[in-house]
Amino acid sequence: MDNILLTVGILGLMGFGWFSWRYAWWRSSIDDRHPRVLMYHMIRDIIPGARFNGMRVSPSLFDQQLSYLKENGWHFCTVSELIEQWHELPPKSVAITFDDGYADNAEQALPILQKHGAKGTVYLVVDRHQTDWSVNKKKKHDSGELKKEPKLKDAQVMELIDSGVVEIGSHTMTHPNFAKIDTESKKKELAQSKNMLEARFGVDIKTFAYPFGILKDEDPDLVKEAGYLGAVTTVSGIDHREHYHPFLLKRLKISGKEGMLAFKLRMRTGMRGANK
Repeated sequence: MDNILLTVGILGLMGFGWFSWRYAWWRSSIDDRHPRVLMYHMIRDIIPGARFNGMRVSPSLFDQQLSYLKENGWHFCTVSELIEQWHELPPKSVAITFDDGYADNAEQALPILQKHGAKGTVYLVVDRHQTDWSVNKKKKHDSGELKKEPKLKDAQVMELIDSGVVEIGSHTMTHPNFAKIDTESKKKELAQSKNMLEARFGVDIKTFAYPFGILKDEDPDLVKEAGYLGAVTTVSGIDHREHYHPFLLKRLKISGKEGMLAFKLRMRTGMRGANK
């Protein structure tokens, strides 16, 4: 009996240790005066065995997340509103972003945003329909999984814009890896995508998202020079109200592989676990 109790005790401690490492529930909360920016890609059910399921948040989970934010008094804004009103934002301000331009952003995400009175910013790749950009980050990502995902048609983009709750931002022309192209190529990607999106959809394109979150020291200045108001990264965290760079905004990565506990912890601390 003593051995059984000892074993149970050890397993319990190991379980508690794993839980504490994975979720880091002990982290200090970050004051809710500091705005949160959330990063999504797709709002759709996961595909069993697929590589990129972290990028797929189910509609039911997204609904739960927005319900939680609304019920807890979070104020929704677009990224451009976040930057323009940074120093006057009310406590508990949150901006929801979607990268790349997947069709489910209109088909699944939009109705849920409208249901909860929420807003969003969709970062569009202009040449999004036939480009397998995932290989630009890692050659082993050559399965074509993301290329096969339906992308927003122009009519769906207009539906998002006309809803009044979604703004469009630029995610470049072709989703290149900014670490692998020269300065002139970056300038072209930044300027052409902004100009083409503005001409095609009749809106101001105010903000930008770095492809893969990869950037060099010169890139924030290039984005500013191209006429953008600000830019979001994939650096995980929460920018402080008093100390932030509008062209290097951090975001909280929302994964389809995680549940509500991880979401609540990210909102509270900016992290999900001991090292994430």
